[in-house]
Amino acid sequence: MSCRLEAITREEHLRFVATRPSVSHMQVPSWGDVKPDWQAESLGWFDEDDRLVGAGLVLLRPLPRLKRALAYLPEGPVIDWDAADLEGWLRPMLAYLKRRGAFSVRMGPPVVTRRWSAEAVKAAISDPGARRLGDVRATTQEPGAAEIAGRLRRMGWQQADAGGEDGFAAGQPRYVCQVTLAGRSLEQIEGGFNQQWRRNIKKAEKAGVKVVQGGYEDLPDFHRLYVETAERDRFVPRPLPYFQRMWTALTAEDPDRMRLYLAHHDGEVLAAATMLTVGEHVWYSYGASTSRRREVQPNNALQWRMMCDAHELGASVYDFRGITDTVQEDNPLLGLLRFKAGAGGEAVEYLGEWEYPLNKVLHKAVSLYLSRR
Repeated sequence: MSCRLEAITREEHLRFVATRPSVSHMQVPSWGDVKPDWQAESLGWFDEDDRLVGAGLVLLRPLPRLKRALAYLPEGPVIDWDAADLEGWLRPMLAYLKRRGAFSVRMGPPVVTRRWSAEAVKAAISDPGARRLGDVRATTQEPGAAEIAGRLRRMGWQQADAGGEDGFAAGQPRYVCQVTLAGRSLEQIEGGFNQQWRRNIKKAEKAGVKVVQGGYEDLPDFHRLYVETAERDRFVPRPLPYFQRMWTALTAEDPDRMRLYLAHHDGEVLAAATMLTVGEHVWYSYGASTSRRREVQPNNALQWRMMCDAHELGASVYDFRGITDTVQEDNPLLGLLRFKAGAGGEAVEYLGEWEYPLNKVLHKAVSLYLSRR
């Protein structure tokens, strides 16, 4: 099958997204509005009967003083990745983006390769011989993933640099932690928590922690805690206008696309988080907390309220987003993995990000420049 590809309207794109149970929040039209430094465009794949059968949000980042751009489809495109003729889907995309001046294309196929249950993650952390999740047997292995990776390589796609030792990619995370909500009651979901999680939720309730849903006007309170978190965990925080733009763009597309939650105790906001929703998939997006009064466990209370609301929305999965794939005690990110897996979440490995150099010289030069930054 060879598909026809062309630019589509936001409305066409959203109608297609509505037919899918799960599409990344980075593959909806409004995500382009969150990234003003990129030129966003919705692409559509049409079959022989002129039906829209695939879609993707591509972000184009122009190079200064050159009529060339990097094309990026984060966690996309949304196509039939199991198709026997995968080249028939990707070849038209490469041709189109080359005409648009792209010198390189980067994408993140939404293809799962392996899963480790919460119990398997716990066992891996306890195993002195294990350094990474891949050192222990996966609970589930997707047989088609390796075949898809092989097809991509034969087409000329290259696996992008996976980033640092902690398993986080330079683009989107390859490893995430997800809690299954589909077919489970809230009692069953809470029953999947480890003892520490259940104990902390009870502590927060007894201490009087109240989790409320906030709005645009509460973003400065969130951001204040977020900056404190960045200083504590040594990462560069995004500015407040980024989150204000994110809120405006996403909620204009769908009022429930983005939510803000705040955990209050004795008149003070101790923790806050953003939650994103597309179809049956809910993501914990950004989190923030203060070091003060940690003993009242606001973070567990916050996450439990978000999971309860996700369940009420009919979500099938609650996605904690990125985790490290290393399981060594001296890894500073291990605590984050423990926290997320403690909620009964399974570790999920995706196929990772892939690149196709349309202009090999320019692709290599820019990759070298970025690697030295």
